[in-house]
Amino acid sequence: MDINHDTLVETAKTWGLFYLIGFSICVMIYTFLPSNRQRFKNAEEQVFDKEDRPWI
Repeated sequence: MDINHDTLVETAKTWGLFYLIGFSICVMIYTFLPSNRQRFKNAEEQVFDKEDRPWI
């Protein structure tokens, strides 16, 4: 089997798509695991200080 540029491009596009879809699914599962809820809640609260308020 002769491997040329077109074969490599087609393989990279196909498996790259499957890789990105699989990686996205893994990230979504990690994000919505109940055990990570407190970690993300703490990160959400630490973004702003208690003194941060709009200027009135």
